[in-house]
Amino acid sequence: MSRIGNNPVEIPEQVEVSIDGNLVTVKGPKGELKEEINERLDVQLKDNAVVIERPTNVKQDRSIHGLSRSLVVNMIEGVTNGFKKELELNGIGYRAQKKGKKLELQVGYSHPVLIESEDDIDLEVEDNKITISGIDKQKVGEVAANIRSIREPEPYNAKGIKYVDEHIRRKEGKTG
Repeated sequence: MSRIGNNPVEIPEQVEVSIDGNLVTVKGPKGELKEEINERLDVQLKDNAVVIERPTNVKQDRSIHGLSRSLVVNMIEGVTNGFKKELELNGIGYRAQKKGKKLELQVGYSHPVLIESEDDIDLEVEDNKITISGIDKQKVGEVAANIRSIREPEPYNAKGIKYVDEHIRRKEGKTG
């Protein structure tokens, strides 16, 4: 039995949720998000809450039940508060700066790396920190992971792009 999927999702006052078949639309102060929920699940509005019910106890239904509820919760959280990821540049000469809608990274390559910002994602640069914010949790995480993958932190010198709360496990070199 899915404990997460059975809980109803409370809707805050400033958020408006509409359901058209299995298309859930959430509007709030920061914007609007739409998500298509699996057609096997039944999505309903009851007593100012979103309730997701599954028809059977088949493994596939159980696996998407809690996921679908979490997606709706993340949509409501996104349109009210938004999501934010912070990256940190470690390394001598590693720099980031914003040029219009583009992010320019100098991370040890012979050329600067340019990253085009999406419309609904905000990129901010302060010293050696890059802040990615937006209302869609999946897009914010994907953009942060793509930026991090340009120069992942390596364990010997701890150079690279890492999440602010990430800890890099250091290794000794050959002479250590």
